[in-house]
Amino acid sequence: MNNYTSAFARVASLALALSLLAAPLSLPAVDGTLTIVTSYPKDTTGTFKKAFEKKYPNVKVEMLKKKTTAGIKYLQETAGSNTSDMFWASAPDAFEVLKGDDLLAKYQVKVKGIPEKVGAFPINDPDGYYKGFAASGYGIMWNTRYLKAKKLPAPAEWVDLKKPVYHGHVGMSAPSRSGTTHLTVETLLQGEGWEKGWAEWKAMAGNFKTVTERSFGVPDGVNSGQFGVGIVIDFFGLSSKASGFPVEYVYPTVTTLVPANIALVKNGPNPEAAGAFIEYLLSTEGQELLLDPKIRRLPVNPETYAKAPAGFPNPFKDSSIGSAVKFDLGLSKGRYNVINSLFDVMITYRLDDLRDTTKAIQDAEAAMAGKSNAQAADLIAQAKALVNEVPVDEATASKKEFNAIFKKKRKKATTKVTGRQAEVEQEWDAMVKANYAKAKSLAEKAKSML
Repeated sequence: MNNYTSAFARVASLALALSLLAAPLSLPAVDGTLTIVTSYPKDTTGTFKKAFEKKYPNVKVEMLKKKTTAGIKYLQETAGSNTSDMFWASAPDAFEVLKGDDLLAKYQVKVKGIPEKVGAFPINDPDGYYKGFAASGYGIMWNTRYLKAKKLPAPAEWVDLKKPVYHGHVGMSAPSRSGTTHLTVETLLQGEGWEKGWAEWKAMAGNFKTVTERSFGVPDGVNSGQFGVGIVIDFFGLSSKASGFPVEYVYPTVTTLVPANIALVKNGPNPEAAGAFIEYLLSTEGQELLLDPKIRRLPVNPETYAKAPAGFPNPFKDSSIGSAVKFDLGLSKGRYNVINSLFDVMITYRLDDLRDTTKAIQDAEAAMAGKSNAQAADLIAQAKALVNEVPVDEATASKKEFNAIFKKKRKKATTKVTGRQAEVEQEWDAMVKANYAKAKSLAEKAKSML
């Protein structure tokens, strides 16, 4: 072997050795189609799809858009011949439902640097079935121009939205239509207790202009000035502000902070690509992508906040965010269906009645101001008590067999519901309708006495 040949052989050997050393550090060889069932808006899904496909050019990501509740039902119905790889949504109780149905697969995350908790809540499922990639809080957004034009004060707490000044200026979606709205409703119920919590929701809902068809409809309505105030998950408010809309957002004291999650669906056709997607979400690049003005979610990696814009919420430094409510995931999961049906019966499909009754009570209280009339005061108190009455107690609402009754999700009031669910909801509705009507009459009588 001459010197030239010998030198060439040494270079070749060195190149081979270096390539072998580098191989374990390279990206996993993933390809094919990755199907993700998700409730997230296009700004989020489109941004991550583009970035992931750039990193993994042999993978085509398909986002199957469904509301959280519809996504759960879809995965349940297609379990026998599953074609979905992942479930990607904000509500941890939705993942608990799928986990309980044995529809998720365990996954061990390789990325380091993610803490065990955000606030008081575990970031990942202790059993390994779903992973937190961002934190979510729930609160209030408002259009600053709208409030200025209407001479309305900026809200800071849930209790503010009960004030007569906000009548007809507030929007929200229904928990049966949105997993994040469900968490918002459940958070206040856990923070204030069953009876007081529902009283708070009905007092706020009495000021609603609308209950939107989708959760996205709330920030859209506030951004465009259709109504001034919206009850939303934090990233709706934060992303609207970052995108240049004249809005602000606040976390009320009585709120919680829980992880937004992602999981592998059991028997998914492309588990390799699904695993790679989770790793990407939790990587430095993926976490920083959450700060995109169109997304604006709270990363679960504390180091990412060094790249956040000024004033961006940091739950790892500001312990006041979501600290008032220690969210009980088991409690939420156990009464999930009942909460949705109760809200629809008492608020969504009785909104006109509730709004009119609330206005009558507000007018009576305004007439009562500065006056002393025991009989009128008693009538107003009776009216409020009738509105606040809940047709089922907390213990019953948490019973597994009772929750099992409520299988049908109503998209509108006229949606056909059958069986025991129809019977129970009709009983509830009859009570609620009668209570609202009597409460309105009592409030009007009280006002006439002043």
